[in-house]
Amino acid sequence: MPLAVCVAGCSSSSSERTRAAADSASQTADVRLMTLDPGHFHAALVQKYDYPQVDSVVHVYAPEGEDLQMHLARIEQFNTRAEDPTHWVEKVYTGPDFLEQMLKQKPGNVVVLSGNNAKKTDYINAAVNEGLNVLADKPMVIQPADYPRLLDAFRKADERGVLIYDIMTERHEISTMLQKELAGFPEVFGELVKGTPQEPAISKESVHHFYKMVAGKPLIRPAWFFDADQQGAGIVDVSTHLVDLILWECFPEQGIDTSEVQVLSARRWATELSPRQFETATGVATFPDFLQPHVNESGSLSTHANGEFVFTVRGVHGKVSVIWNFQAPEGAADTHYSIMRGTKANLVIRQDQPQNYQPTLYVEPVAGQDRAAIGAALQQALARIGQQYPGVAMAETPEGWEVKIPDEFKVGHEAHFSQVTEDFLQYLADGKIPAWEKQNMITKYYLTTQAYTRSR
Repeated sequence: MPLAVCVAGCSSSSSERTRAAADSASQTADVRLMTLDPGHFHAALVQKYDYPQVDSVVHVYAPEGEDLQMHLARIEQFNTRAEDPTHWVEKVYTGPDFLEQMLKQKPGNVVVLSGNNAKKTDYINAAVNEGLNVLADKPMVIQPADYPRLLDAFRKADERGVLIYDIMTERHEISTMLQKELAGFPEVFGELVKGTPQEPAISKESVHHFYKMVAGKPLIRPAWFFDADQQGAGIVDVSTHLVDLILWECFPEQGIDTSEVQVLSARRWATELSPRQFETATGVATFPDFLQPHVNESGSLSTHANGEFVFTVRGVHGKVSVIWNFQAPEGAADTHYSIMRGTKANLVIRQDQPQNYQPTLYVEPVAGQDRAAIGAALQQALARIGQQYPGVAMAETPEGWEVKIPDEFKVGHEAHFSQVTEDFLQYLADGKIPAWEKQNMITKYYLTTQAYTRSR
């Protein structure tokens, strides 16, 4: 079904038939989405598939501009694809008072947020104040000074009986899921070591690229994406995923209090982008005024997107690293590296050229352990895991074993957004988010904002 758009506040070009179709979709579904100021492609990926409990009419409140047009174009692409097309009807308001009008009209009960991160905490608070649920792309906060306001939003959400949830897609990546699963088999993994700052018990490194393909087309990023004060430095942006995974894998379904964590060290550094690279990634020919303070003497833009920090959780040492390059090598994409160190074996995810840039999980016995016994235990563990993931197997390597995962479970990053959305929809149906989830969101952003301060 082609995208149907009703625009208020700047134009009214839709036909009466389109308006009638949008109205006839009615708001009978349990969940009605409102997309607020979509400036990042993740906002559209929430709608890559239909959901039976979600109304097909989505109200969009945003300023007019390229961010909005690219968002609507992505929805149209989903609606018009040949295989499994979606059926979204976008009703758009673009007046300068778009936020005020959303809060006044409230045609939906869930606000989807994915855009300029400097505004994210304000938007969350505004939505919760009006009794609206929030599904937010990470990060929900980028400045330490705004962290108390995020805490206040969670408090108010409890008072008003609404939910705040962030989109943690990486929990649905199959190699990470199996890394977590295998850590629960003592005969294979042993116990998680405490580690040290120099050799943490669990490390996660993510390599991203400013220029890449999304939904089969070159991704055009907004110029503000390259401003750490608007997008957020890497240490508070992508690191959110990595911290989340460490809490989720090492302490499954356990709420971690902020008093149980400590940032030990943190640093940041810049990626240099030439004017031509910037134009390729954004379509903007010159650096905007707000980026001029970050243009160096050679005329390149210094984007402080990279960062890493070491922290402890209940005495266990963890490390997260985020690296941004301009473009991936031919055939490559964003990559992920992770290691969980056990007393018997390490669980390692690699995603480099030897793995054809596909995340691949390895089980590697530590020195002095009985390889044959661990191999036999791994075979038994995979047999149990195979009840949920049929076809999972093992293949010997010089260092241990590769976990062979059938392609049907490798659904890809874009599909993970619908999986997270389905989790959120279930929480809405339940009327609550698990206590450990809520606590770990609070602790996660405490860690990233503390690391942001420490990195300076």
